[in-house]
Amino acid sequence: MNKRIYVLIIVFTAIVLSLPLISGCNSMQERLQTFNERFEAADFNSAATSAQKHFDKNRKNPDNDDLLWILQTAAAKRSFKDYNRSTKYFDKAEDFLKFYDLRWSGGDQVAAMVVNDNVIPYQGEQYDRVMVNTYKALNFMAQGNFDLARVEFNRALDRQRRTKEVFEKEINKEKEQLDKAQYGSLAKSTLEDPKLGQALHDKYPELDAYKAYSNYVNPFVNYLASVYFNGTGQTSEARDLLKETCGLVPENNSIAQEFDETEKLLAANGTFKNTVWVIFENGVGPIREEFRIDLPIFIATNRVFYAGIALPKLKYRDGAVTSLQIDSDGTIYNTSVVCNMDRVIHSEFKKDFDAALFRAIVSTTAKVVAQYALTSQGSTGANLLAMGIAAYSFMTNDADIRIWTALPKDFQVAKMPKPQNNILKITPDNCQTFDIQLPNCNNVLVYIKIVQRNAKPVYEIIPM
Repeated sequence: MNKRIYVLIIVFTAIVLSLPLISGCNSMQERLQTFNERFEAADFNSAATSAQKHFDKNRKNPDNDDLLWILQTAAAKRSFKDYNRSTKYFDKAEDFLKFYDLRWSGGDQVAAMVVNDNVIPYQGEQYDRVMVNTYKALNFMAQGNFDLARVEFNRALDRQRRTKEVFEKEINKEKEQLDKAQYGSLAKSTLEDPKLGQALHDKYPELDAYKAYSNYVNPFVNYLASVYFNGTGQTSEARDLLKETCGLVPENNSIAQEFDETEKLLAANGTFKNTVWVIFENGVGPIREEFRIDLPIFIATNRVFYAGIALPKLKYRDGAVTSLQIDSDGTIYNTSVVCNMDRVIHSEFKKDFDAALFRAIVSTTAKVVAQYALTSQGSTGANLLAMGIAAYSFMTNDADIRIWTALPKDFQVAKMPKPQNNILKITPDNCQTFDIQLPNCNNVLVYIKIVQRNAKPVYEIIPM
């Protein structure tokens, strides 16, 4: 027997013996489902409690899925206004993100090609990093600490400026590693097979559903930072951010009008006074689901018992309502979308999809080659071992479904003069109206979160 094949068989045999350990750890779907059900029911305290069970808060460096569950915990705690603990967990998440920013392990890619992508620790997406700083800024604003809020906005904006560069470096590193992969040439030929392309289209026709915002920027972050600067009298900084936001979402006329107002105030050395900005965090963002292509498309022969790949796809969840109607002194204003988070998340997911697909194909190709080599021996023992490898291939054919699920479906905005009676009447589409009493102050940010239709709204009132 070829020495290379012999070594491969020994490796796969050892892994097959470890199957009980591998399958025993495969509970991510159940854990996410528990968290999501509680979060969507607006039971944020319970959601945070469920997330905290899945990481060691005293651990110095991240392990496995620690980062994901810390992000979930921080977002849930922010949702019921536990700002101190929310910021504490976001700080921890940022430390872990920095750890991964400084560490890129080719060994992770190799391990993923032997088992699956779930053996790679959850290292966070670029939009995760941006939203961590954005939510920290909001926490500090809610607590009246505007100096620290400015620091976090600057960090979020800086991350956004570097996003495209970061993506290019990631793609080059992954390409270099995959080029070195064993069976890489065979995997590439499979990747170019029209039958695979058709199978992917049939299983996941929505893969090209969204186009990225320019340079992968999240326009909500730019807009919210502009509200911070305009609300605190820093009109020049706000103007520049609004100009960029207008370019990202040219269809939003209210932001274009706000940009025009800001330019006029800047020319007159003026600032916004007695103004209300409403931010609406609407619904919940996508989750990941698995789909499989269980077809013998790699080697067309009856000597292979199983050849299949498992891949993730995004499943989009509903917004709570289409928009909010706001009555201020009898004048009606409606919120409009400044950022579709489905689009932000999908754009980064699409960027990563090809690498995940290639890793899955390399992994399956190696297992197919081993099966083929064994069944070619013609002995009962070799056939049994090939069946064991096929069983291992099937049982480890799992897609990576990890994703920060506490993010919203979209962010919406509205701006209006402060009502004389200090009361805003808020009506979500065809839902019950509720009143928000504003404080006696100059400018004010009202931040409203509704995760599901008829769920109790959560809102923050932030004087500026």
